Amino acid sequence: MPTGIQPKTIARARSLRRSMTDGEAKLWSELREFRRLYGIHVRKQAPIGPFIADFVVHERKLVIEVDGQFHFEPERMAKDQARDAWLNGQGYRVVRLTTGDLETAFDGCVEEILRALGLME
Repeated sequence: MPTGIQPKTIARARSLRRSMTDGEAKLWSELREFRRLYGIHVRKQAPIGPFIADFVVHERKLVIEVDGQFHFEPERMAKDQARDAWLNGQGYRVVRLTTGDLETAFDGCVEEILRALGLME
């Protein structure tokens, strides 16, 4: 078990891995090819401290979050900002994509991730 991560957080991450949204599943299908194509290992629903990242590339310190509608509610936005600040404090950069963007501009979302990884200008 990773150090400093609560068993409750690990159990929740395992549960989330089995119940991805359609957008997350489509993105995961693309991201898991990054290992073969670029030698980059992407993990899904990975615990980082007290949080669970939708996707993370630990060796590049990049977190990829897929935000649904409820992330635009003021209370949730404040929590996301605090979470991002904590992740930034741990050295992680956070890329936030919306489920709408994944549906309407999927290739652009993948390009944004590739740019964040330094694989595309």
